[in-house]
Amino acid sequence: MPLYDRPPAPAEALQAVREFARTTLLGHDADFDSGAEPPLALYEPLHKMGLLNWWLPTEYGGAGLGLADSIDLVSELAYADAGSAFTLLISILSSSMVSLYGSPELKERFLTAMTREGGYSAALGSEQAAGSELINLATTLTRRGDDVVLNGEKMFSTNSGFADYLVVFARSAGDKKGATYHAVLVPRDTPGVQVVKRWDMIGLRSAGTYQVSFTDCVVPSGHVLNGPGLKIIEVGLNSSRILIGTIALGVARRIRDLCLDYAMTKRLGGRTLIENAVFAGKLGQMEMQIDVMRNQCLAAATEYDAIMATADPAAEFLQRGALRSALTTKMFCGQTGWQVATVGSEMFGGLGYTTELPIAKYLRDTRAVTIVEAGDDVLRELVFRRFVLPANRRI
Repeated sequence: MPLYDRPPAPAEALQAVREFARTTLLGHDADFDSGAEPPLALYEPLHKMGLLNWWLPTEYGGAGLGLADSIDLVSELAYADAGSAFTLLISILSSSMVSLYGSPELKERFLTAMTREGGYSAALGSEQAAGSELINLATTLTRRGDDVVLNGEKMFSTNSGFADYLVVFARSAGDKKGATYHAVLVPRDTPGVQVVKRWDMIGLRSAGTYQVSFTDCVVPSGHVLNGPGLKIIEVGLNSSRILIGTIALGVARRIRDLCLDYAMTKRLGGRTLIENAVFAGKLGQMEMQIDVMRNQCLAAATEYDAIMATADPAAEFLQRGALRSALTTKMFCGQTGWQVATVGSEMFGGLGYTTELPIAKYLRDTRAVTIVEAGDDVLRELVFRRFVLPANRRI
């Protein structure tokens, strides 16, 4: 059952999320940067509004908002706190894979529960020897009658410490060459699942990223998603990479406004900084960068939504894999957001290099965008191999 008489329209959802972000999240930078446990209770109002997992299909009780509808929404969340935005958006990675490639029974059980109970999900791919090269996965899947058994350890997975279910990537046991890879839905309370530790990150500190191990973890074989595992994760990463790029957009907007507020009162040479041509020019440059970042995010999200609207989006995504627009959006927004954060910190002089101002937090939060879900060097090579080389040489 949905949490409302009708799903909220995109404009209504945006207004509700903006009000939530400004009244509940904004102004608590020190608390969010403390490294305390993720403040899940703060997000409960979003669940009551039916907007905690706003992208989930209406058939499972969700709001059914598209990715283009999500851009300004995530930007508002990140404006208030990037770590909270990351916590709230990252379930789209795992849940979209279930929505596209899970059995009808899996979707009905787990996606409906997410909307009804206000839950979270997590994807677990990276390992010590398989960070951006998932072909090196050591986590194994062994078939045992009507079940599958997972063994292995995952290094970095956001939300997995409190998620209701995990989507775990593994290779068939015994495979060396020509390995078969799988995506498996695992309820987090399954025996054999252990959260090893929470990582102490330098940014996005209100989010929780964990190391997780699996020891003789048994789930029904029906929990294996339909399709090649490594291709499925490529598909899932399209939506999350676009929204992670949007985090940089929201933080850049916050930095611009912080700089503007500072310039209204700070005096230099007998005048306020707002009257200084150099300072004004830097703010003008920021505004240009923010505008282009948003346009790029919207363009990529619109392409994603167009594929979702096709007759068979699951098959279409498997054929296309990683979208060029998703890759370039995360890269561009991460790099541009870092430029904005760097200039922003310089504009405060010595104070910009202290913890007295929140600009230090914004700088560290922005850095994550060029690192999570494959660093820029990895993505540059991927873009080259998939989209720059002559068609007959592409991989």
